[in-house]
Amino acid sequence: MAETVRVRRIADEDWDAVVALERDAYTGLGLSEGRAVLQSRAAASPDTCFVLDVGARTAGYVLALPYPFRRYPDLERAEDTATVSGPGNLHLHDIVVAPGLRRRGLARHLLRHLAGTARARGDERISLVAVGATEPFWSARGFVTHPGVVPTGAYGAEAVYMSRPVPASPALPPSLREVS
Repeated sequence: MAETVRVRRIADEDWDAVVALERDAYTGLGLSEGRAVLQSRAAASPDTCFVLDVGARTAGYVLALPYPFRRYPDLERAEDTATVSGPGNLHLHDIVVAPGLRRRGLARHLLRHLAGTARARGDERISLVAVGATEPFWSARGFVTHPGVVPTGAYGAEAVYMSRPVPASPALPPSLREVS
């Protein structure tokens, strides 16, 4: 029997797993933020931050915050609720899937959920900073680059600010659909 996949809001008991996933994904890039900063981001926008469960396991997470277009969180500072903005642009700050569960469509599952959240909020765009040479991955999902937005070194080498329109309907472009 296949395990149930569920996306839900982050709960207090999820933080050990979220911190471990974030540390494993970003420490090698020098971009790990630590528990307090991660929790501050979720506290600033709890309705746009989620965990992904596969069966009973926390298998991934997404932290997204409403930020003005062409702005992004400072990696070295906790989130201040005054920084976040109203609908318009939802900034995908972190998306991580556990290494043993990658290439199964789980990130697409999180992206679909996030797109639905952005649509329900009235956002027009989803933005992100592509790190660790992931620009081709995000380009294949409809994100376009905006050169010069992220200062050199702010998010590591090769970091680039990218965005895409929020899909107008629940049907996503083929690049974001799960492949059977």
